[in-house]
Amino acid sequence: MGSDSDMPIMTKAKEILDQFGIENEISIVSAHRTPELMFEYASKAADRGIKVIIAGAGGAAHLPGMVASLTVLPVIGVPIKSSNSIDGWDSVLSILQMPNGVPVATVALNGSQNAGILAAQIIATQDEILTKTLWTYKESLKEKVMRMNSL
Repeated sequence: MGSDSDMPIMTKAKEILDQFGIENEISIVSAHRTPELMFEYASKAADRGIKVIIAGAGGAAHLPGMVASLTVLPVIGVPIKSSNSIDGWDSVLSILQMPNGVPVATVALNGSQNAGILAAQIIATQDEILTKTLWTYKESLKEKVMRMNSL
């Protein structure tokens, strides 16, 4: 994420990854204030065993796209409604409107939980046990809705 002010949103991705037993890390890396750190983090992520990067950013939200330009790993962008944003739309559009050749999967505004689920689904393409865990999770969502009908 670009700033510690993004932490309350981004921890939801960590929580879902923890729930699925996926090793993860949280780092504060600003595309604008620490470009050298961002370059090193993104360009060496695959070498460190990282499989997917979830990048959350508010305002101009350049972090996800810049990270995607430096790696071949899948990057999931989480637009964050920040104190300096235009109701979050600037973040959404900055992440969503990437040029051809530099894709960033984009989830909903403040949607880091879905980013965590999407990251797990990407990793599960090579992990049969995680695939089963995700199916169990999906079934629990279905059961939750069914319980709502019985109220």
